[in-house]
Amino acid sequence: MIKRRVVLQGIGGLGMAGLLARAPSAHADTSTAAIDRRALVGRHDIERTASDPDLPVQVGNGRFAFGADITGLQTFLPFATMSDWGWHEDALPPGQTPADYVGEAWDTHGRPVYYWTNDPAHPQLNQWLRENPHRINLARIGMRLLRSDGQEATEADLTDRYQRLDLWSGTLHSRFVLEGVPVTVETVCHPESDVVAVRVDSPLVAASRLSVFIDFPYATAGSKFSAPFVGVWDRPDAHETQLRLRGSHRADITHHLDATTYHASLVWQEPAQLAHDATRPHRYVLDGRGARRLEVAFGFSPDEPHPAPPAPAVSAVAAEWWPRFWHSGGAIDLSDSADPRWMEFERRIVRSQYTMAVNEAGAWPPQESGLVNNGWYGAFHMEMYWWHAAHYALWNRWPLLDRSLGVYEHFLASARDRARDQGYRGARWPKMTSPEGREAPGQANALLLWQQPHPIFFAELDYRAHPNSNTLAKWREVIFATADFLASYAFYDSATRRYVLGPPLVIANERPNPRMTINPTFELSYCRFALRIAQQWRRRLGLAPDPTYADVLAGLAPLPVQDGVYVFHEGIQDMWSRWNSNHPDPVAAYGMLPGDGVDVPTMRDTAQRVYGTWKMNNLYGWDFALLAMNAARLGDPDRAVDFLLHEQFRFTDTGHPASGVSSVPSPYFPSAGGLLYAAAMMTAGWDGAPKATAPGFPSDGRWTVRSEGLSPAI
Repeated sequence: MIKRRVVLQGIGGLGMAGLLARAPSAHADTSTAAIDRRALVGRHDIERTASDPDLPVQVGNGRFAFGADITGLQTFLPFATMSDWGWHEDALPPGQTPADYVGEAWDTHGRPVYYWTNDPAHPQLNQWLRENPHRINLARIGMRLLRSDGQEATEADLTDRYQRLDLWSGTLHSRFVLEGVPVTVETVCHPESDVVAVRVDSPLVAASRLSVFIDFPYATAGSKFSAPFVGVWDRPDAHETQLRLRGSHRADITHHLDATTYHASLVWQEPAQLAHDATRPHRYVLDGRGARRLEVAFGFSPDEPHPAPPAPAVSAVAAEWWPRFWHSGGAIDLSDSADPRWMEFERRIVRSQYTMAVNEAGAWPPQESGLVNNGWYGAFHMEMYWWHAAHYALWNRWPLLDRSLGVYEHFLASARDRARDQGYRGARWPKMTSPEGREAPGQANALLLWQQPHPIFFAELDYRAHPNSNTLAKWREVIFATADFLASYAFYDSATRRYVLGPPLVIANERPNPRMTINPTFELSYCRFALRIAQQWRRRLGLAPDPTYADVLAGLAPLPVQDGVYVFHEGIQDMWSRWNSNHPDPVAAYGMLPGDGVDVPTMRDTAQRVYGTWKMNNLYGWDFALLAMNAARLGDPDRAVDFLLHEQFRFTDTGHPASGVSSVPSPYFPSAGGLLYAAAMMTAGWDGAPKATAPGFPSDGRWTVRSEGLSPAI
């Protein structure tokens, strides 16, 4: 089941010219000389001397990525080659289709509403809908290395191993020695095509002791988290590959996996020759035929194959694209700071920009583990889209964000159907989903609310950056469909004379009982924000305020307070002893959000209660960014910095964000997106921020923050 690449916005396919043209004017600290961006980026190049069995070093372009071990390829570890279009479906349970799935009825203010929380009559279909479609590993590309005795080498046989990822050019350089013979490898990805290029130099090539192979796995949903590898290699009879040689230096390979078909195009330098490996049905080997260098480009496509550009051309394009990427958008230089942690903070910022550009700039919202491996079967989660993508707006890299923002327009019809089927107006956006927009079953998936206002937040970011009629037209239908749903979801409780949210409702923390959840702090504030912004958009479009929006805004329940602090939701018991783990939702109303409905002294007391009681070892990575943003808004910049450098908020040597807890996949990219958003916000400011340079950083002289090209947060 291949998903053809969809350009969800008209500029989604723009190259670097678009990257530069789309960037708006932005806040910048102009009191200092221009930042030396090459020096800034270069001091955070990634270096390794051994493979990590769990995480690769990657090259990629946001829509396609290749993960490498210490050899620069996938020689010893079958890391993934993944795209935003490669999806596969297992066979349906016999005699069943998705149309058979009904869900189960939940009492919703006196009326039964069928939500896809479960369907006891279709347990197999329930699991199938959660697991399908799932992303696929397009291929494994590695080296066949032979020792002098003819046996295949292992990583332990290699000496003088060294690898450096040059972030400025997006090029991975690897070198090692096998039995005294040196090998050098260069790996690079085309910035605008799904092509990875490889150059291998060694006398071992001429001696036929080093060849390059491409191998194709079968795809299956497997377990919920497939880290660190994707695909299975022990089902050769379940799929088919077909080789077509196209002259002396090109070949096409077609891979069939059930209903999924895609193509690999190989282009190499002569005199190398490609042949099928007789011992492995889906492996093809490129031998140097006496030359000491192998240069080959591997292109992948869901459509009919077309020749990949030669490897030198791929390297040349990448060497042009990546410096322009680094020169575009924002930059933060902390190198003049006295605080000894500046290097680690800057390292996280720079490497996160690279890993997000490699993994999270495709045609669809990213999955939690990007293009490294599969988490939650490769599905993307619309509530996490903000954490994956909103940072691009503050860093003014709009073309990368624009590639996927059209998902709301793409899903609009099915979201309207979902709202209508549940008895609401407007459009109800899915949570866990894939390019079809079909929602995966599950209690949290069906009852979560906080993804609903996201498109209004994105639209407001877009309008602030691009205040013109095109932006108004682009978002108009999505904004009003979103606001219509939120206004109709709010239920008027005649007994208390107020509009309430829930039950049933799953809050962002996802742990309290949805049947008992009413008026959650974060969701109430986000609903207020969304309806307020929707009214602003009506005025911008020359329309009168919507009376329903106004009625709900005027009558919406206040944010719930118990013992002087905000709590998850109205009526919750034992908040600070039983529920004090996972996401600290109440602080989000004045951190991620600007504080609609928030009393700041009460929020300050709430934050103090979180600091004193919360289980910090049970936080997701993005929770630390959330706490940092809350601390910044509350005027506590020391704590804001501390949260972004917290020992539990971990980043690996490759720049990938660690998951933090065992219940989520690793790497966990919302952490990197949250770090970048928080860092930009703390540097460029936010609505109502103090009029000072870098208002989210301490002003005691320990931090010197130089910035360019950033925009303030809402």
